[in-house]
Amino acid sequence: MAGQLPSNDDSAAFAPARVWLMLPTWALIGFFLLLPVLLMLVYSFLTKEFRGGVIWEFSLESYDRFFLDRGLFGDEPPKIEWTYIGIFWRSAWQAGLATLLCLLVGFPTAWFIATRPPQTRSIWLFLVTIPYWVNLLIRTVSMKFLIRDNGPVNELLMALGVLDAPFTMINTNFAVQLGLFYSYLPFMVLPIYAAVERYNFALTEAAADLYATRWVTLWLIVIPVVRPGIIAGSILVFVPSLGAFLAPDLLGGAKNWMIGSLIEDQFKGAAGNWPFGAAVAMVLLSVVLVVLFIYARSQTRAGAR
Repeated sequence: MAGQLPSNDDSAAFAPARVWLMLPTWALIGFFLLLPVLLMLVYSFLTKEFRGGVIWEFSLESYDRFFLDRGLFGDEPPKIEWTYIGIFWRSAWQAGLATLLCLLVGFPTAWFIATRPPQTRSIWLFLVTIPYWVNLLIRTVSMKFLIRDNGPVNELLMALGVLDAPFTMINTNFAVQLGLFYSYLPFMVLPIYAAVERYNFALTEAAADLYATRWVTLWLIVIPVVRPGIIAGSILVFVPSLGAFLAPDLLGGAKNWMIGSLIEDQFKGAAGNWPFGAAVAMVLLSVVLVVLFIYARSQTRAGAR
């Protein structure tokens, strides 16, 4: 019958076709995602060549260098290498703070857009996504121009009498945080907007009829319902912020390196250490995968309950 849904037997008949139709997708994922990661994993266990590149000799030196300090000549008792661990910790708290700031700004922004009349929502979404029409490098350089000592922000503050002298923002953690926040805010707004758009506002009206305050309604009704959008936005902001290198390089300077800057530096120029850069990248990837695995397990258990 026309319009009738296929039965299970009909679906089974098309199973071989589905496998063939998925082959191009799996080929692209394997070539552009799995193969580079596998190559990076292999490189992390190789030996650095003196003039750059690698020697195809198996070694754990790169991982040892990341976690342990054996002195200048490698003959001292091993100690914990706090330099690289400190860079990793700085990356984690910068990414976490950027995620929190994006959430504090992104949630009310997404709520505002989702509660506008349907004919104007697309305009607001268009305004949110406009910055992504410009390359991230150009946007970061523009941010550096705005907040430099003699830039428009300092000049405006001095013209208004707020400051007597320029306030140094470049090459600080504040500049890095500003760059991360500006770069990834839309990644928080859009998932939350999608969740709020599906929210049943009758729940809010019912809570008001039961004399619930706005804060009680927000914490006990709204946030639990739109939590999937909040979690998705947090992951989309935290993960790229953790491995970012443009904002730390251009806005933070050498004293405010993040893990992405360390990885990038190992692959630049003939003097770079490719195995060490690959090892640091694998450590970063492992941490991200563990976080995502824990989240997936918690969601599975929540669904089971």
